[in-house]
Amino acid sequence: MSPLDLASLLAADPIVDGHNDLPWELRDLEGYDFDQLDIAVRGTRTHTDLVRLREGGVGGQFWSVFAPGTYAPVDAVTATFEQLDCVHRMVARYADQLALATTAEQVRAAWADGRIACLLGAEGGHCIANSVGTLRMMRRLGVRYMTLTHNQNNDWADSATDEPRHGGLTDFGRDVVREMNRIGMLVDISHGAVTTMHAALDTSTVPVIASHSSARAITDHPRNVPDEVLSRLAAQGGVCMATFVPYFVNQDAADWTTAAKAAVRAAGLDPDDESGRAFRESYAAAHPAPGATLADVVAHVEHLREVAGIDHIGLGGDYDGVDQLPQGLEDVSTYPRLLAVLAERGWSAADLAKLTSRNILRVLQAADDATAGT
Repeated sequence: MSPLDLASLLAADPIVDGHNDLPWELRDLEGYDFDQLDIAVRGTRTHTDLVRLREGGVGGQFWSVFAPGTYAPVDAVTATFEQLDCVHRMVARYADQLALATTAEQVRAAWADGRIACLLGAEGGHCIANSVGTLRMMRRLGVRYMTLTHNQNNDWADSATDEPRHGGLTDFGRDVVREMNRIGMLVDISHGAVTTMHAALDTSTVPVIASHSSARAITDHPRNVPDEVLSRLAAQGGVCMATFVPYFVNQDAADWTTAAKAAVRAAGLDPDDESGRAFRESYAAAHPAPGATLADVVAHVEHLREVAGIDHIGLGGDYDGVDQLPQGLEDVSTYPRLLAVLAERGWSAADLAKLTSRNILRVLQAADDATAGT
């Protein structure tokens, strides 16, 4: 596919990416101050700005609204609502380029108006503090998906990166999934234990997504999705959105991460707290982490296609959620490089259009249709 053809494809079917942590980066770097970090100009402090989103052919972005799973429940709710406020203010400040989208129809309307559609995804079920009322209010503020866990278990769901407590979902966890179905919030199985993934698929009557996960058969990391889950997700109409995180897409990088966390724990520290992260940085200085490449991501995308099928894959880069990205995919401007390689490997324009946005918009539309009139 020529560059001109690829540009035409992205004009008609822009990328809708499943997960970007720019709101948390804005919090960490400048306390949500857009005067200090103006995303309307090309920058180097983040992976994301409006200039590079345009260059990358991104027409829709699920912005992650996030609080660490180590936060106390009330603090997690507060932090998540601050993140929601950040995105709403961002859309208002850059209204000439951004539009809040709470439905698939509104995504398409934003494109027709030449703007990037801003969608919202909550990362970690701890952020509702065991309250379906909080869940419902998040939906009213535009949140369209929620990952059932983050890196830690919560009171009703097991995380992929914690010791099992619930065997997947508790009865309340299944109630949360049903309520998400009822109010049109997509169930996101990224970060969930395999038992949680299966329990969500057992319970949900609407297609589920994995907003930023890759293939466990290619890289054996607990954050990736095993083939049996991919097959079930596809059979129910869902989408797995391939992520670019180096230690999810490259086995050497995954093994390094396991060793680094073991070293942190051997020092008597928690990998998720400040002292543990500082120790890990010193470990990384002495033992440099292996990198990943665009070719690693291609291998995952093609495996997801092989197992789940062309109608059940998407992209969820996790930009601004990690320190390093694969060589060739360093920021949000680089999506066309991935599409160009896939085109060289025989992917048709129709295949690529499904990957970029048609699949995830189909799932979003299914959730919209399921809640029509409620």
